[in-house]
Amino acid sequence: MNSSFHTSYKLIVAVIALLAVQLSYAQEEESTIGTEVVNVVKAYTPTIRDAFKVKATPQLNDSITTAKKKVTYSIFSVPVASTFTPAKGKAAVVKKAKKEKLYDNYATLGFGSFTSVLAEFYSNFQISRTEDFGVFLNHNSSQGGIDGTVVDDFFYDSRLNLNYGARERDLTWRADLDAKHQLYNWYGIPEELKELQGPADGPLFTEDFDVTHSYLTAGLNGSISLKDSFFKEATGMVRYFGDDLESTELRAVVAPTVEFPIAGELITTKLSVDYLSGSFANSFGATGTEINYSFLNAGINPSLVILRDDLEVKLGVEGVVSLDTENSETDFFIYPKIAASYRVAGDYFIAYGGLEGGLIQNNYHDFAQENPFVSPTLIVAPTNKQYDGFLGMKGKLSEALSYNLRASYASESGKALYQHNPYSQSGNNFGQNGYENGNSFGIVYDDVNTLGVFAELNFDVNANFKMKLNGQFNSYTTDVEAEAWNLPDLQASLFADYQITEQWFAGVNLFFIGERQDLVFSQDPVDILTPSSIETLESYFDANAHVGYRFNNRLSAFARVNNILDSNYQKWLNYEVQGLQGMVGATYKFDF
Repeated sequence: MNSSFHTSYKLIVAVIALLAVQLSYAQEEESTIGTEVVNVVKAYTPTIRDAFKVKATPQLNDSITTAKKKVTYSIFSVPVASTFTPAKGKAAVVKKAKKEKLYDNYATLGFGSFTSVLAEFYSNFQISRTEDFGVFLNHNSSQGGIDGTVVDDFFYDSRLNLNYGARERDLTWRADLDAKHQLYNWYGIPEELKELQGPADGPLFTEDFDVTHSYLTAGLNGSISLKDSFFKEATGMVRYFGDDLESTELRAVVAPTVEFPIAGELITTKLSVDYLSGSFANSFGATGTEINYSFLNAGINPSLVILRDDLEVKLGVEGVVSLDTENSETDFFIYPKIAASYRVAGDYFIAYGGLEGGLIQNNYHDFAQENPFVSPTLIVAPTNKQYDGFLGMKGKLSEALSYNLRASYASESGKALYQHNPYSQSGNNFGQNGYENGNSFGIVYDDVNTLGVFAELNFDVNANFKMKLNGQFNSYTTDVEAEAWNLPDLQASLFADYQITEQWFAGVNLFFIGERQDLVFSQDPVDILTPSSIETLESYFDANAHVGYRFNNRLSAFARVNNILDSNYQKWLNYEVQGLQGMVGATYKFDF
């Protein structure tokens, strides 16, 4: 076995040696072959097996890589002693306000100094779930007794109102019937005339001298509103007004409002038709000479309200056609109706401003309600309020205090001013007209520019105490007249109400009116009064207070004190007011 192995081994060595000799010989023969370059060109076509995948997390076998240490978490708990013992939970108690019983009817009766009487009655009947009917009656009177007057100075003021309303799903409407009777006296006889002698060689002006006049008003008012309709609402009014000296006036007003969507915005358009007609039996100082007036005004006022976050802008314009049918004259007016407000700091500071104008239709009824001592000899015409520009700011200083500040400048053409009528009795006309004794007022018209500043504070501390304080300062510039007659430069007022306890309540009303000017002159041949003299009416302060006690939900008593300072100031020239006044009364509520 060993000999055969050696024999095989020798044979293998010999074969290897032979192959080595052959290779050496072949190399020597190739060296004799010439040099030649062969370029082989072939496009590379990769296959899947040529690709290899890079491992997402390669293995790093260097000395820098440090293996992560295993972190073990555990809680080391130590008990802590506590002496806190929580109280048992208890629901908060909310004090419910006592629900006040509401009654459909009440009656008030009061009596006071100067033989004054106050009476009120109101009743409401619920006809059905959607219909109701109401009755309101009011009477206020005084027998007078002002120191220094030589003629009667009593007055009566009574009013009756009947109203009916219905509230349907898509329709709401209401109608009111108003009737009012008022009686006054032209008691403002000038001091220079109180000793004037009459035809019977005695004083002309005594309690027997008739200076009484009365007004009668009857009117029908209505309103209607619709939901989900381009016709939104409409108001209307027909009113008769007259006096016991053959003066009459009729006024009718219709004012519908419609809304149309245009280009994604809602355009609100207010329409109006205002008709006024009236007459006076006499002109001042010319008995038997009638004064007639008649006006028809038609207006259209489209407007657009833009709301953008804290900004609100109202853009509008009004066109009015005014026809003076008595004088056959027609005028056309265009007025701006622009207003804007911006919340600078939420409800705490709101800036606002605007530019507005309008045609004001003056009338006998409104003149007599503001100044019941006008004579039934007035010139009635509209006032063209060309523009009224204003800038202001309002908001809340706190939850209980709000404010409003405004500055304005207005231009009015033909503004109505009350002016003192002269004394015109002479010859045999003594006592013929009770308003021609320097004791009545007429109307004059002038172009007036007014620069005004207004400020107001509202205190709403809680449900038991509320107070409002405001003031207005005006500076007037006239065109023809020497002064803006009977317009005060400063006005201020304060209103406060306080619910002291559940039974007791009280309140105060304070008024301040600044100086006014009026013109005094005489048409009497003997010039009893100084011709063309300007009289200044002093400013006055009027303080009023009331207190009341509720016995129960039905019955309460009250006491009022007016003109606490007992000041005989003049609201109108030669017209002193009653001094200190007191009244006590009671109110009773009930259901039928």
